[in-house]
Amino acid sequence: MRITSTSCICPVLVCLCFVQRCYGAAHHGSIKVTRNQTKHIEGETEVHHRPKRGWVWNQFFVLEEHMGPDPQYVGKLHSNSDKGDGSVKYILTGEGAGTIFIIDDTTGDIHSTKSLDREQKTHYVLHAQAIDRRTNKPLEPESEFIIKVQDINDNAPKFTDGPYIVTVPEMSEMGTSVLQVTATDADDPTYGNSARVVYSILQGQPYFSVDPKTGVIRTALHNMDREAREHYSVVIQAKDMAGQVGGLSGSTTVNITLTDVNDNPPRFPQKHYQLYVPESAQVGSAVGKIKANDADTGSNADMKYTIINGDGSGVFSISTDKETREGILSLKKPLNYEKKKSYTLNIEGANTHLDFRFSHLGPFKDVTMLKVIVGDVDEPPLFSMPSYVMEVYENAKIGTAVGTVTAQDPDTANSLVRYFIDHNTEEDRYFTIDASTGTIKTAKIFDREETPWYNITVAASEIDNPGLVSHVPVGVRILDVNDNPPELAREYDVVVCENAKPGQVIQTITATDKDNSANGARFHFSLDEGLSLNPNFTLRDNEDNTASILTRRRRYSRTTQDIYHLPVLISDGGVPPLSSSSTLTIRVCVCERDGRVRTCHAEAFLSSAGLSTGALIAILLCVVILLAIVVLFITLRRSKKEPLIISEEDVRENVVTYDDEGGGEEDTEAFDITALRNPSAAEELKYRRDVRPEVKPVPRHHPSSSLDSIDVQEFIKQRLAEADLDPSVPPYDSLQTYAYEGHRSEAGSISSLDSATTHSDQDYNYLGDWGPEFKKLAELYGEIESERTT
Repeated sequence: MRITSTSCICPVLVCLCFVQRCYGAAHHGSIKVTRNQTKHIEGETEVHHRPKRGWVWNQFFVLEEHMGPDPQYVGKLHSNSDKGDGSVKYILTGEGAGTIFIIDDTTGDIHSTKSLDREQKTHYVLHAQAIDRRTNKPLEPESEFIIKVQDINDNAPKFTDGPYIVTVPEMSEMGTSVLQVTATDADDPTYGNSARVVYSILQGQPYFSVDPKTGVIRTALHNMDREAREHYSVVIQAKDMAGQVGGLSGSTTVNITLTDVNDNPPRFPQKHYQLYVPESAQVGSAVGKIKANDADTGSNADMKYTIINGDGSGVFSISTDKETREGILSLKKPLNYEKKKSYTLNIEGANTHLDFRFSHLGPFKDVTMLKVIVGDVDEPPLFSMPSYVMEVYENAKIGTAVGTVTAQDPDTANSLVRYFIDHNTEEDRYFTIDASTGTIKTAKIFDREETPWYNITVAASEIDNPGLVSHVPVGVRILDVNDNPPELAREYDVVVCENAKPGQVIQTITATDKDNSANGARFHFSLDEGLSLNPNFTLRDNEDNTASILTRRRRYSRTTQDIYHLPVLISDGGVPPLSSSSTLTIRVCVCERDGRVRTCHAEAFLSSAGLSTGALIAILLCVVILLAIVVLFITLRRSKKEPLIISEEDVRENVVTYDDEGGGEEDTEAFDITALRNPSAAEELKYRRDVRPEVKPVPRHHPSSSLDSIDVQEFIKQRLAEADLDPSVPPYDSLQTYAYEGHRSEAGSISSLDSATTHSDQDYNYLGDWGPEFKKLAELYGEIESERTT
């Protein structure tokens, strides 16, 4: 089968068709290997010999953007089996078959029914097959072929990233690269010149140029000055077809800005300046401005101003305002018209960021002369000192002189001055001042411990011009005199243990003095010499402003005396020395062996709460009366009860718990609980003594052997059942609590009641190692041993 193309009819494509046919004939075998896919006819078996090729074919080409009224002819399919009698039917399948491409099934002619765009799809893959019209069986295997869309120049170059904004430093050398622009063409770059782009400059000459092939934009002039022109608008064109006539073109705009470099030195507009400054100008205030012009911008225009010489360099200073780039002239020292009426300053302005490439354009600094004229002003009085500090002793009499301030008129007139105190605060009313001499005196008696320092403000004005006033601060320090005796630093809670030893320190005390260190830094402690020698405690002065309280004997007893009072005399080291007496209260407490306090007498806590001795005695009397009433009540009750002790050795208690308020002693005697404590004791029937039964219960007889083995729980259950069935039981509940202690021990009693009264030689010191539960026992036996030793 052959595939032929008649697209060469167009005169323009005659050469193309010729090349196409030659190319197809020369590369037919290779195309067949890569594109032709032979398939077995349905029903045929696979054979191992090389099949004979029945197709003769080549690639088809169809021109894009075809605008003719008739379908565009693509090519022709022909089979060797076709004898021209119409028995062969050609079938076309694949991409676009039946929609874009149609085939005459008899002649095999292929036409394109639509205008194609190569930029959307470059080729189509189709399959051709020839079948017998009568049998519908394939005459040859199906083959694959490609229809390529032939490109035409229908797309203009485009700058996808434009417009551009770019900068280049001023004064750059000619040929400095600025930017590379790139235009894209959607046409086929492998076919013809449709996508071959050439760049040219339409606007921006003679300042810039563009490389026709690469699109690199460069400077075209030397030393382009930003101060002369800063912004440029350059238009770049890209044309396809290698720039030939008939090619398509596109353009873009490149906005180029020259950036600044430091190529301009600063310049003062004038070489001489004059400035008027009144002598009343405050030190540190700005008195004038000066500026040097610089054509550069940004950091290239930054400059620093300096006073390089002149007679006013020590009186004035200059700084630079970073925003306005002005030189700010400030006053360093006060001006005095009477002493100096003018100053001359040489001021330099220099760039701070230099570019050494342009040093030949320098120097990048300029100098001007500034003359400062001092103006005469009527000034207020001037104090001899900027501030005053005076001293006066506390307790000084009213009218005592503290100190004197002086001020004078600085003007040539030298007017008289009057003084007064600004009564803005309460402190200013504590002093008076002589209006003529400026002497300050006290107006009250001062206490240094209350206020050690006073700050007042003294004003001075000219008599001829009272509106001109000057002020000065005056500090008055109140000096201390020894007028406060020392005293204990705090309330001390002194505790001494019962088992204390002689010479033991029980408290360290300190003192305080409201006077300053000159009159109260050294304290002396002692006991009151007017009292007799204290046999219980003594005091030791540690000579470091502290004192220690020491014991003088062994062992103190709370029962004998639980509170001691120790008068302490404290004196300071002032002139003259002052002293005071304070009394320490010492409580006797029970302590552990390591010295920790365990308990103290209750009277000490009650006394600290503020109870008087009479109140304590009244409380104790009430307690004694209540105890006597309780003992009398218990004695009367015991006289009415019959003894519950069964035998001389069985010493137990009958514990009864009531939840009701009726019955009294009769409830206690209602039941005999001896049997519950010892079941073997229930040998005979016990009758209730509080109620006479109407029906006498039948007595129970148990053998002794059963009584010995009876269970307490079972016995209680039996008693409970009898009580429930007893018709004479009272109409209330009686709650009984029983404690069964079991049978008597064969070892007998271990009570200490019957032990011998003689002292044992046993050492009880080991009790102290048994733990906190045996501490009290260890202390008791320790005291007994101590008394025996004594």
